[in-house]
Amino acid sequence: MIKEIVVYPDRRLKLVSKEVEIFDSSLHTLLDDMYETMIAKNGVGLASIQIGIAQRVLIINVPVKSENEDVEIQSFENTLEVINPKFLEQTGSTTYTEGCLSVPEVFEEVDRYKYVKIEYQDRFGDIHLIEDDEFLSIALQHEIEHLNGHLFIEKFSYIKRKKFEKEWKKRAKKS
Repeated sequence: MIKEIVVYPDRRLKLVSKEVEIFDSSLHTLLDDMYETMIAKNGVGLASIQIGIAQRVLIINVPVKSENEDVEIQSFENTLEVINPKFLEQTGSTTYTEGCLSVPEVFEEVDRYKYVKIEYQDRFGDIHLIEDDEFLSIALQHEIEHLNGHLFIEKFSYIKRKKFEKEWKKRAKKS
């Protein structure tokens, strides 16, 4: 079921999500709903707090190039379900232009670690390790920040953040 996205400055986005302890059908339904919502909203990642559920659950869809290399294909099989993630390693640095479903139509360069290694659980509670130094690394860091009550806009420089806040307030008055 497609859920409503929680949008900045909603206070729920500041909540620190709780560890998942029970890996049952309600968790599976949450993951399935998150996938449907992410695809419907044209996202590549979604943390459960973005649909108002403060649990340490996130999904990332890593688009795969089609045979003709022009079109990226999103599919459920390409979706990484990450529960209770823990950073084991973070090294290097990179800058990447990011956006967020909870801060629509805002795109800005953000400094991140280049390489991450993470331990996480899947929908059945099994433990896995993942490491990456490309797009998935950025997406994992972005979504895990949501679980910790933070948004990518907090990484903006002071000047960029002031400009963002001013433009966001103008936009809110128009709606």
